[in-house]
Amino acid sequence: MVGLSYPVTVAEGAFDHLADVIQSVAAHANRIAVITDSEVGPRYADRAKKQLGARAAVFTIPSGEQHKTRDTWARLTDEMLANGFARDSIVVALGGGVVGDIAGFVAATYMRGVPVIQVPTSLLAMVDASVGGKTGVDTPEGKNLVGAFHQPSAVVIDPLVLRTLPPEHLRAGFAEIVKHGVVADATYFERASSFVEQWPLSGQQGLPELTDIIARSVEIKAAIVARDERESGLRKVLNFGHTIGHAIEAATEFGTLHGQAVAIGLVAEAKLAEKIGVAKTGTARVIERVCRAAGLQTKMPSIPVDTIIGFTRSDKKVRAGRVEYALPKQIGEMAGADHGWTIPVEDTVVREALGS
Repeated sequence: MVGLSYPVTVAEGAFDHLADVIQSVAAHANRIAVITDSEVGPRYADRAKKQLGARAAVFTIPSGEQHKTRDTWARLTDEMLANGFARDSIVVALGGGVVGDIAGFVAATYMRGVPVIQVPTSLLAMVDASVGGKTGVDTPEGKNLVGAFHQPSAVVIDPLVLRTLPPEHLRAGFAEIVKHGVVADATYFERASSFVEQWPLSGQQGLPELTDIIARSVEIKAAIVARDERESGLRKVLNFGHTIGHAIEAATEFGTLHGQAVAIGLVAEAKLAEKIGVAKTGTARVIERVCRAAGLQTKMPSIPVDTIIGFTRSDKKVRAGRVEYALPKQIGEMAGADHGWTIPVEDTVVREALGS
């Protein structure tokens, strides 16, 4: 992918070449820690271990965002220590975004840092979390508030594994595809819109056609990350939809799927952008139409607005007491290029926008 220091493979059947990838990027690895969860592990862990042989051990965490915690991180690192994993080890993150984030954080901190290979098994993780090096865990105060930047040594994306992904998770992943189109590519946005309207995301419908869409989404994110790896400027545009989305996740005690929360956030933040005059009129309506076509909820849940605002204020995007938002100018273009790609918005304005 453009500008990245590590290879990203997007191809049907790529999963069965995992051992070759490890040999090419981490031939020195003496031990391999395959970190997965209770949903993905029974389907794919044995396939991975057969490729990797005796030097691999599987570590399984409970499935769900509510388990992306410091306690889980501590348990994984303790288990790796107990099993004799040293500095010549490598971590394989086999699962969705939760597994990718926490396994990446384990890799970032274990023995002061060991390599990690991301093998995403959800659409959301394929198009977003697996690329870019953000790792971390959640706290009661909010999402991903403890973590580190730790770029993977490689990313292996096999769209065939989506055949076993529950429909609601497949739909949730489409929220990040919509985001990438809004952020950087109006033509891609229209292409993704046509795809989802022709093939509703349920069961296995349309999965073969997703490969090119996934690849383009990864290209968009990779190009942005390559220019701003540690989110000091341009990379902030990828937070579009996530300030409100993360607040919804926290307010529902992480009972809302990340992609679903982001879909609501995309529409809410686009409305906010229109309200303060930075977005073209109708931008939110277009985003809402595509999210609904993907089967995603777009209305704010029945949570007090002040609760949502309270969680936005504990987010990583607060500067000088004000929450900064990544907001669209129109489909394919973000606002804020002249002042760091984010726009501070007063809580009173956010409250009005969320209530509309």
